[in-house]
Amino acid sequence: MNMEISSPETMERAICELGIVPFFTSAIPGYSIKELTQPGFWFDGEEDSLGPWDWKIDCLQNGGIAYGKFLCGGKAAFATIPFYRELMNVRRATTTPDKNGERIMDYLEKQGSITIKEVRALLGVKPEQVYNGWQVSYFCTPESLFEDFTTLHTDRTPEESLEFLVDHITKLTDGTATRKQVLKVLK
Repeated sequence: MNMEISSPETMERAICELGIVPFFTSAIPGYSIKELTQPGFWFDGEEDSLGPWDWKIDCLQNGGIAYGKFLCGGKAAFATIPFYRELMNVRRATTTPDKNGERIMDYLEKQGSITIKEVRALLGVKPEQVYNGWQVSYFCTPESLFEDFTTLHTDRTPEESLEFLVDHITKLTDGTATRKQVLKVLK
């Protein structure tokens, strides 16, 4: 992966070229937005500085990129629609929501989106942290996020989608990533 991120445009280009990529460091060295970002642009602690955390909004504006906690065991990631479609095919075939997940999905079906504050209220969870001015997260289903949700369907079986993703990521790393590393990222 020979790319450097230094602006919203280069970040969007990297996401589009990679297809699917974790935001933070993953089991595959060099395969994350963090590791592709030039050091001077990675959250330097200055109040006015901009970096990937802020640029993600620009990357999502065009509507062709999904962002969420769907790689590396629930860590932040990006995916273009074609790659998100394949991951969704795998996940929906292998994951069954628990009781709380079902309650959230029922809410999403009726309301379209939900904030973390609404999730806590729905599940009766008291917040552990006080809001400190950062962006508020909204959660939704892919079908409500992407206008043409028919693009979210694939002709592959879940097993074929998994192999497609494994092959793609392995090729991105010039074959240096092991199957175990790739599966850990896709978890």
